[in-house]
Amino acid sequence: VQLQASGGGLVQAGGSLRLSCAASGRTFSSSAMGWFRQAPGKEREFVASISWTGGVTYYGGSMKGRFTISRDNAKNTVYLQMNSLKPEDTAVYYCAARPNSLSPFPPKGGDEYDYWGQGTLVTVSS
Repeated sequence: VQLQASGGGLVQAGGSLRLSCAASGRTFSSSAMGWFRQAPGKEREFVASISWTGGVTYYGGSMKGRFTISRDNAKNTVYLQMNSLKPEDTAVYYCAARPNSLSPFPPKGGDEYDYWGQGTLVTVSS
């Protein structure tokens, strides 16, 4: 599985961005997908995850109500819509996949994912 994240950029506080993560391979539709982020000098942080059906989603505490994760299995793509962005959202955002994950509950831990994209930088200016 190869993951290609895109959509990052520079945005003002209060603005929005939509990240995309395109996956190769046949296992996407049965994969749990997640987004994580890492700011300079900080540990990796869970952002959101989505089950293989798209029916269950989880969010990190500070993202609830502002971020929305979704997926399109026909396009092998997972999205992260980010609204009301804050300077503290500045980080490199990574998508991750856990293939053949038929549990209805997508993982929240980074060590539960097998494949990672290269990351896309999001910078929020104040």
